[in-house]
Amino acid sequence: MNLPIKLRVLAMNHSDTSGGAARAAYRVHNAVRLLGVDSTLRVNQKSLQDPTVQGPANKLGRLLAKFYSGMGQLLIKPFKSNPNIYQSIALMPTSWATRLNSSQNDVVHMHWVNGEMISIVDIGKIDKPLMWTLHDMWGIAGAEHYCEDARAHDGYTKENRPEGETGFDLNRWTWLRKVKHWKKPILITTPSRWMAEKISESELMKGWPVMAIANPLDTEIWRPIDQFIAREELGLPQNVPLILFGASGGAADPRKGFDLLLEAIPLLQKSMTAQGMSSLELVVFGQDAPRGGSDLSNLNILTHYMGHINNDHTLQLLYSAADVMVVPSRQETFGQTASEALACGCPVAAFGATGLLDVVEHLTCGYLAKPYDPQDLATGIEWLIRSQQDEKNAGRLNDSSLRLAARKHAVDHFSYPVIAKQYIAAYQYAIKMRS
Repeated sequence: MNLPIKLRVLAMNHSDTSGGAARAAYRVHNAVRLLGVDSTLRVNQKSLQDPTVQGPANKLGRLLAKFYSGMGQLLIKPFKSNPNIYQSIALMPTSWATRLNSSQNDVVHMHWVNGEMISIVDIGKIDKPLMWTLHDMWGIAGAEHYCEDARAHDGYTKENRPEGETGFDLNRWTWLRKVKHWKKPILITTPSRWMAEKISESELMKGWPVMAIANPLDTEIWRPIDQFIAREELGLPQNVPLILFGASGGAADPRKGFDLLLEAIPLLQKSMTAQGMSSLELVVFGQDAPRGGSDLSNLNILTHYMGHINNDHTLQLLYSAADVMVVPSRQETFGQTASEALACGCPVAAFGATGLLDVVEHLTCGYLAKPYDPQDLATGIEWLIRSQQDEKNAGRLNDSSLRLAARKHAVDHFSYPVIAKQYIAAYQYAIKMRS
């Protein structure tokens, strides 16, 4: 691939480790560096000891970034119509536009730049070749990061405000500020075709160039570990089918669909018992065991709560230990737990909707159930377990065809070289747009 001499990219994300967008941004940064791009990742919250990741230069800068983030949420609080919806107004003025425009970078690559990292006004003032990877719906919505109503599609009018909302319309006010200040089209990338379609059809960004590029994965690191060894290291049982669920914050986020998995479990158990299959157990990461009883207390299933996982090796062990990774999300921009599981040879059961359509290949490396049908989800989980057990009984363990197909799918679609080439082509397009 022909690159401009020393292609310099400044990538921006609020954090280098916290949340799915941060993990994706850091992986994109590393992937393009492997193909010769001089990429620097600029964050407001730095945790990694990586010289190619830059945080605030001094203690004052770190305090100011934390103050801005807290102030943004404090200003929103009196106007929130739903306390469970995360919102950002990107109001606090910064010097980013001036700094970026005077820099020697060839491309500015924004990721999740909320937490008052950069304001709506400042985004509109960037003259450098600019690309923005949207990891959620904030770019096309109002202040919300995810929305289910038609306002992002049709525009935020006084007439289409959701029923029950009263007072100051924070979402409409934020959306109108975006319309006012974002006059120049920006090259948008997003991890799935589902999100690309949402963006292309939105009132705010229709007509802007949009590319769907999957989140990358270092498949040299994310690879299968022998299932027996993985279970032994984690203290999980050896001769029981294990289904895995995990999400940042665990079951607390309704978008992640844990309640749909709870509906599927008794249906799954009934079917497996009728067919003489062994009982299964559930493994949950992203949360500790609930105090005062679990949502699973009325279900006859042993559950292993693994807590919040802060290192990739433990996640790799979990994916390798499980027979099925269940990702029952109602809404998913991509689904990084699904791609990570596949890379570790663990097939995935999910609903055939939103971003997961681009991650899981039905009946090849996983099962895509009818949205959002717990019965079909149970059918899919059972099929994945039974297929592996049949091969185990025939003497094939870690090299079952499903697990091999899962691994191959991840390498073919999400590995660093595959995705980096697509991002480099996007950088070149962003340069051409503003040349």
